[in-house]
Amino acid sequence: MKGGSRLLWFLLSLCCYCVIINNNGVEGSHRIHREYQCVPDTKVRQIHRTGYHFQPPKHWINGPMYYNGIYHLFYQYNPKGAVWGNIVWAHSVSRNLIDWEALEPAIYPSKPFDINGCWSGSATILPGNKPAILYTGIDTQQRQVQNIALPANLSDPYLRKWVKPDSNPLVVPDVSINASTFRDPTTAWRVNGHWRILVGGRKKRRGIAYLYRSRDFMTWIKAKHPLHSAQNTGNWECPDFFPVALYGERGLDTSVTGKNVRHVLKVSLDLTRYEYYTIGRYYPEIDRYIPGNTSADGWSGLRYDYGNFYASKTFFDAEKKRRILWGWANESDTAANDTAKGWAGIQTIPRTLWLDKGKKQLLQWPIEEVNTLRGQKIQLRNQELKMGEHVEISGITAAQADVEVTFSLPSLDKAEEFDPRWVNAQDLCGMKGSTVQGGVGPFGLLTLASEHLEEYTPVFFRIFKAKGKHVVLMCSDAKSSSLRTELYKPSFAGFVDVDLKDGVLSLRSLIDHSVVESFGAGGKTCITSRVYPTLAVSKKAHLHAFNNGTEAVTIKKLNAWTMHRPQMN
Repeated sequence: MKGGSRLLWFLLSLCCYCVIINNNGVEGSHRIHREYQCVPDTKVRQIHRTGYHFQPPKHWINGPMYYNGIYHLFYQYNPKGAVWGNIVWAHSVSRNLIDWEALEPAIYPSKPFDINGCWSGSATILPGNKPAILYTGIDTQQRQVQNIALPANLSDPYLRKWVKPDSNPLVVPDVSINASTFRDPTTAWRVNGHWRILVGGRKKRRGIAYLYRSRDFMTWIKAKHPLHSAQNTGNWECPDFFPVALYGERGLDTSVTGKNVRHVLKVSLDLTRYEYYTIGRYYPEIDRYIPGNTSADGWSGLRYDYGNFYASKTFFDAEKKRRILWGWANESDTAANDTAKGWAGIQTIPRTLWLDKGKKQLLQWPIEEVNTLRGQKIQLRNQELKMGEHVEISGITAAQADVEVTFSLPSLDKAEEFDPRWVNAQDLCGMKGSTVQGGVGPFGLLTLASEHLEEYTPVFFRIFKAKGKHVVLMCSDAKSSSLRTELYKPSFAGFVDVDLKDGVLSLRSLIDHSVVESFGAGGKTCITSRVYPTLAVSKKAHLHAFNNGTEAVTIKKLNAWTMHRPQMN
C-alpha cells in the first residue's frame, strides 16, 4: 500500500473448514456436511458465547478492513447452519475494533471463477484511494484461482456492495502449480512501479510463497522464482509478508523497505494447523526473502501464538502508526455447540505487533482500545504464595475479565535441571502440568475455575536451569478445563525468551467465557486456549492465583477488571 494515507485491512481468514480431531487438535477439511447445513441456532448453547471477542450473530465464522475511518470485517459465514456450506461473505463494521454492527452480506459465489467458493484474500489501496480485494475462488473446474473484487460505490462509507469484473480470474495456476493448493493472496506491496503479491502453495512437501508482479494490478505475471520456500513444511496457507521497524514500536506501511527495516514472512501450515514466522531481509532488486538466524525456518520456528490460533493477518494502521495482528481462535466440532457436527470460531482480540529490542522475535499486546471495556477493578499487592497456596481473586466477573499480574521471584536456586531433550514445549507442559510440584513453579492463574476446582484452566510459568541460563516455560493447560470427556483438551505451551536477572515475570490473561488469551513477559509468548467448562460458567466461574513450587513467589502487583460487553452485531 504505497503512500498508505488510508488504512485498509482484510483478514479474510482461511476459508471453508469443517473440523476433524487429530493429534494436533484441528485439521482442515473442505468436506461439506449437507445434513447439518441448516441446523437452526436455537440448538446452540449460549453459555460459552464470548462477551467481548468478535463473533457473528450465530453460526459459523472465519475471518476480517479499515477504510476512511471505518473498520470492515468480512467473514465467511453460513446464514443457515453451524458448519461450512451456503457460504457468503458476511460484513460487520466498527469505528474502534471493539463495537461491531452487522450489515447485509457483501459477496456471494456467483461467477464461473468463484461459483464453487469464495475463499480467503487480502485488500490493497490503489492510486486514487480505491480499495481492491484479491481473493481465491474455486472455479467450474475446481481450480483455485485468484480474483479481484471492487467497491460498487466509493461514496458509500460502509462499502456495502462489491462487484467482480468479468476480466477475472486474474491469476490461474500454470502447469507447474498444483491447482488444489494455490490460494490466499496477500496484501500487495509496490516497489519501483510494480505491485507484488504472494500466493500460498506447495510442491510435494515443500511449502512455497509464489510471487506475482503487475504494473496495473490487473495483469499479473508469475516471477521466475518464489519469494521463499521451505522443505518438509507442507502447504502454505494464508501467507503474510510485511516490514517491521528495526527500532521502536511504530508500524510500517506494507511497501516500506530500507536499511532500518526487517521483514516478516508468516505462513499457516495446513499439515499442523499451526503458524510460524521468520524475521529476515527482503531484497527488492531480486525479489528474494532470506530469513535470519533467529529461529528455525520450519515447524519448530517462532509462532505468533502457541495455542488455538490460525489463519492470522496483519495490517498497517496508518492513523495510529501501528501494525495490528488478528487471528482466528479455532475450536473443535465437539465443543461449544450442541448441534451435531456444529462449531463456531471467534476472532482473537486485535494485537499491536512490533520487533523486540533483541531483534530476535516479535512482541504482541492487545490494542489499547480493549482497555475501554474495563469496569469493576480489584488489586492485590505484595501477596506471598508459598508452596500449595492459592488466593482467590474475587470482586470481579471471573468469566469475563482482564487480569494483569507481575510475579516477583526471590530466588531461582531451586529451579529444576533442564533436560536438553525437552525441545517440545507442549510435550513438556503435558508432562509437568500445573499440579506437578516443581522448584520455581508452576505458578500463575487458575482461570475459569469451578467452586471446588473440579474444572479450571491454569495459565502458568515453570522455570528450569540450564547451562549458563534459565529456561522459562509458559503453559495454558486445558486438561482440567471441562468435565466433558469427549473434548480435545490440549496442553498448549511455549518457551519464553526472557532475562530473569530482575527477578520478575509478568502475565496478562483476557478471559472471556470460552477463550483465554494470555501474554507472557510483555507479549514475548502468547497462548490462546478455547475451553468449555460445564460448572465454571457465567457467575459460577472463579479466578485464583496459585503456586505449586517449593520456592515461594510473590504477587508483586495484580490488577483485574470485569470486562463490559461492547456492541456486538
